[in-house]
Parts: sequence; structure tokens; C-alpha cells
Amino acid sequence: MKSQRFIKIAAAVAVVVMGFTGPTAWGAAQWANPDLLVDSNTVKNNIDKPDWVVVDCRDLDEYAEGHIPGAISLGQECSKVLRDATSRLFSDVSKYERLFGKAGIGNNTHVVFYYGDIKDITSATVGFWIMEYLGHDKAHLLNGGLDAWRKAGNRLDNKPVIKPATTFKANLARARNAPTDEILQVATGKEKGVQLIDSRTSKEYSGDDIRALRGGHVPNTTLNASHSDTLAQEKNAKTGKMEAVGYLDPDAASKAFGSLDKNKRTVAYCQTGTRSTLTYLQLRLMGFKDAANWDESWRVYSAKDGTPVEDEQWYDFDKVNKTMKDLESRLTKLEAQQKK
Repeated sequence: MKSQRFIKIAAAVAVVVMGFTGPTAWGAAQWANPDLLVDSNTVKNNIDKPDWVVVDCRDLDEYAEGHIPGAISLGQECSKVLRDATSRLFSDVSKYERLFGKAGIGNNTHVVFYYGDIKDITSATVGFWIMEYLGHDKAHLLNGGLDAWRKAGNRLDNKPVIKPATTFKANLARARNAPTDEILQVATGKEKGVQLIDSRTSKEYSGDDIRALRGGHVPNTTLNASHSDTLAQEKNAKTGKMEAVGYLDPDAASKAFGSLDKNKRTVAYCQTGTRSTLTYLQLRLMGFKDAANWDESWRVYSAKDGTPVEDEQWYDFDKVNKTMKDLESRLTKLEAQQKK
């Protein structure tokens, strides 16, 4: 009995050292790069230091209602403010340099991104991936986000925080973003050494759920692992069912990606290159040597003329237009009835 108790105590100590306090912390797997994640104590002990900046990746209204004391906002959700609506990544890197410098983030700054819950976890992982793409080697994610912060007994604050401006210079790690031309080489079989991960749902992958010009997936995709299925799970008290929660768990990630070769180039994609940034972080945590996110992802690929698609389905605009006209007709009739 004593030996079993000792093992449990040792496991608990290991969990604290690894910085994971989520619902499935008793698993056997461990991260190869655990320093990419931080826990609430790490944030609390460092947030007031001049070389640490904690970024709230939620929208400004949520930040104003209550945030981690000392955390800043970039003015919008990280996934919006750090993206170009037309071309995804900013083509002009100086925009990132100005934005981060103005926010008080320099080249020697530890940057921690955090989120509200599972719904906006990918806003924070977008921030993490973009910092790594810019060549910054001090990017982290608060595992569990605000949930972990609150469960640790910490308070929130509603006072806005502005850090002194500084200088940030990018040193692009271009390999961390896979261009569409590279994916096309994989799709056509001209490049065989790349592992592709589709982070969308199974219905998006099969073409049953079309959210772009075409449905389906890139030929020669290695596996489909919906991003939410790769997170920790806990039982929903109301339904009694196990559901994904906003914690990164080494066991869940190992179950999803453990069959892949960590020495091969591995690229994650989704609909807009957003959900796949979570996959990118998980690959980095697991020690994949050449992990990348495909920023343009399916929305751009499916709209390109001539790109090969497996399980190809076309978006039925004619059907949608007819449905819209039918709805407009019904609405007109209802409005006429109300006037009588």
C-alpha cells in the first residue's frame, strides 16, 4: 500500500512540474517540450516582470468584463487582429513588428497567450503559432486558460493594462507555414515525405459538410483528427457524457498523433488555418522536428481551379438560392398577414 501511495505522490509531483492541471492529468504520456505550456502559478509569479507579457486572446468586451490582472488585450480576438482577412498572414511583416512592439513585446519577452474556454482556444493558438512563425522562441500558452486561472483560486480584474512600447524584430521561420504550392506537391504525389493532418470534422473531411467552394479533402492526407477530439475530456454533469474541454493533454494528443513519424515534416490544415494551429502546438509539444501550419488551408485550396480533391463535393449555389427565394417569399406573406 505504501508503494502505491508513493507512486501516486510521485505522479502528482510530475504533473505539477509539467505544468498541467487539467481534468486528465493522471495520464502516462508526457510532453517532449512542456515549456511551451505554462500553468496559473507561472503566470502569477511572472506577469509583473518587465520581460513577460500575458495576452488575453478574447474579444475586447470580454477582456473589459474581467481578465487576468496584468494581462493586455490586442484590441480584438487574437485570431482576428493577427490575420489579414483577404490573404491570411500579413504580407508586410513590419505590421507584426509595429503591433507587437506597441503592445510592449520585444525579442526577449516571454509571451503567454490565454483564452476563455474551448470555444476560443484556437484564438490563442493562432497567437502562439504566429509568434513562432515570426521566429520568436519565447511563446507559451496558459493551459486551461481562464478556467485554470479561476480553479487555482485567482481573481480577475477589469482595469485595462498598457505596457511600455518597445522594439520587436521578426526573424521569419518560414518552414512553420506551409505554402499552398507545397501542399499541391503532396496532393499530386510529387512530394512523398510530408505527413498531412486534416484538423476539421469528419463530415468536412468526407465532403458532407461543405464550408467552401468545394467539399472533400486534400489527396494523400495522412489522417483526419478533428481538433476538439484531441483535447482532454471530462464528464458533463448534466448529460453524463464525456466531452472535450479546453485543456491540452499529452495522452489525448498521443492517441491522435502517436502513429506519425516525428522526424518527418508534418503539416496541419483545416478550413481557414485556425483550428490547425492547435494541432501545430500539439505537434510541437510532442517533439515533432518539422511541424507546420498551412495558413491558407482548405478555403484557398478548394477555390483554386484544377487543384485535386478527394471525396469532392461542390457547393450547390442553385439550391441555396432557391431556398433563399422561398424564405423571402414566406417572409413577405407573413408580413402581409401581420398588417391585416
